[in-house]
Amino acid sequence: MIRVFLLDDHEVVRRGLRDLLEAAGDIEVVGESGSAAEATRRIPALRPDVAVLDGRLPDGSGIDVCRDVRSVDPGIKGLILTSYEDDEALFAAIMAGAAGYVLKQIKGTDLVDGIRRVAAGQSLLDPAITQRVLERIRNPKHEPDQLKSLTEQERKILGYVADGLTNRQIAAQMFLAEKTVKNYVSSLLAKLGLERRTQAAVFAVKLTGQPPR
Repeated sequence: MIRVFLLDDHEVVRRGLRDLLEAAGDIEVVGESGSAAEATRRIPALRPDVAVLDGRLPDGSGIDVCRDVRSVDPGIKGLILTSYEDDEALFAAIMAGAAGYVLKQIKGTDLVDGIRRVAAGQSLLDPAITQRVLERIRNPKHEPDQLKSLTEQERKILGYVADGLTNRQIAAQMFLAEKTVKNYVSSLLAKLGLERRTQAAVFAVKLTGQPPR
């Protein structure tokens, strides 16, 4: 039996995935969660063969969960299941060690087959896309030293701050909780040695000529 963990913040989606996978006959859903934080705690303890991870969650992302879980147990395969076709997220997923990145529009039979392939040690990542990522690693774009300390999520938020968006508006754009965005803003201000978001907005535009999204 292939042991699978499900992470999605929508209970109806999790229930549908569980029914789909368990009907396959060779897949057992050993746990599920709607929270990135909870999943990060539970997955290493349950030791599934494959963790099917939602790309965006109110308290983080499946990509972050994949990175954290695989740092504890590299034997657990991560499959990112998302509604969003996003090159940056795909790049982050590959860097996090994900074995696959698929859109939720995927057919049920294809998802089941994909989980079997990932469990067997295969990759669902397009070789051409993987090559682009490798090129990006070998030839990184020059960036100001001040930005190097920021995470990908903090950079995106800095870009929205530069656009003049409020925490609530940023939260809506990024599918995050408003409190989470507030914490990110506080973190990036501290890393940049700034006190106010207006300073961050000026910093971003002056430093890069455009929001660093």
